[in-house]
Amino acid sequence: MAAPGELEARVIDAVRRCCERWGVSKVTIDDVAAEAGVSRATIYRLFPGGRDTLLEAMRVADTEGFLRLLTSKLEGAGTLEEILVRGLVEATVALRTDEHLQLVLLSEPGALAHQLTVEGLPQIVALTGTFLAPWLGPFVGDRSDELAEWLTRCVISYFLVPSSHIDLGDRPSAERFVRRFVLPAFEPAVSGRTTP
Repeated sequence: MAAPGELEARVIDAVRRCCERWGVSKVTIDDVAAEAGVSRATIYRLFPGGRDTLLEAMRVADTEGFLRLLTSKLEGAGTLEEILVRGLVEATVALRTDEHLQLVLLSEPGALAHQLTVEGLPQIVALTGTFLAPWLGPFVGDRSDELAEWLTRCVISYFLVPSSHIDLGDRPSAERFVRRFVLPAFEPAVSGRTTP
């Protein structure tokens, strides 16, 4: 028998596979139970809110996995510019190469946009803000949440609607973006001056 954490992970993996196969809007508790090899009762015991709770658990698990990957990519970055550039590039590349996201984007682009914006953005911003605070705080102080939210919105926006002017998955383009738009907006905090 699987340990509780392992069973939850197995069910979340089943949700992901079902979403890839049928699309987010068509996934049912019965589909997930069959895919995970568990009963409906087990799913409701693990995820009391049913389908919506399952989808939210998948989003949280995916975001946490994404942030673990990002941590490994930010190691050794010593300047705010380097943290920002690496973060933007790695986040964008990770989104573009995520097979689950690509399948959902092809089958249900509206559902993915809804998950990454209206429905999921508050949770994504909260997790990203918590994650980035130790990286950004030494450079921008109490504005780290503001900067983390802005960066998160930029990555999601440029992922969903690519630009012909800015490619955050390309290091030189991301460097230009950071130097032109991000650093000047946070320059008072970066240089140690207080903001008005």
